[in-house]
Amino acid sequence: MPEAARAVFGDQLGLAVEYHRWLAEEATTRGLIGPREVPKLWDRHILNSVLLAEVIEEGATVADIGSGAGLPGIPLAIARPDLRVTLIEPLLRRTTFLEEVVAALGLDNVRVLRGRAEDKAVRAEAGRFDVVTSRAVAPLAKLAAWSLPLVRPGGVMAALKGSSAAEEVARDIAAIRKAKGREPEVIELGAGISATPTFLVRVQRT
Repeated sequence: MPEAARAVFGDQLGLAVEYHRWLAEEATTRGLIGPREVPKLWDRHILNSVLLAEVIEEGATVADIGSGAGLPGIPLAIARPDLRVTLIEPLLRRTTFLEEVVAALGLDNVRVLRGRAEDKAVRAEAGRFDVVTSRAVAPLAKLAAWSLPLVRPGGVMAALKGSSAAEEVARDIAAIRKAKGREPEVIELGAGISATPTFLVRVQRT
């Protein structure tokens, strides 16, 4: 476990360690995490996800679309128990895993919703959020079309991206505007915390 994890999670570190165990064991067994990723779980996945916590206001409602094995939503909910987090994921085997993790860790601030973010029924059930986030889900053009309808007016889409974030913004700016997004900001997160370069594309909804 990197020393940075202690600084980021504080007194919630025990829950983060338990979530790491779920990823390394159950998620790997069930095919949600590749075996080669296990040595990289802390830096590339958990710390990479929790960096988002530094740019979300206290008490915000957050949706994590295409949550998969719970990244970034679960690390975010562990580090920030003040947030109310909804994990949106279409595949049954993944939502089953997420529900088991949420119950085992006692994450009362997390709910799991099965479905696709772009489906009208899911949007109706989910409601609107202060922040809609995602990680390794789709190009920005698709993310904007899926995420921004779930964002309340004045709220933000916060997509975690790699070093090509600025190029994606330049390529997909027309689609972002069409989905009612303002001018995107690209923000580098977690300098000195994670060895994996992490960039946030932040788009406010009009």
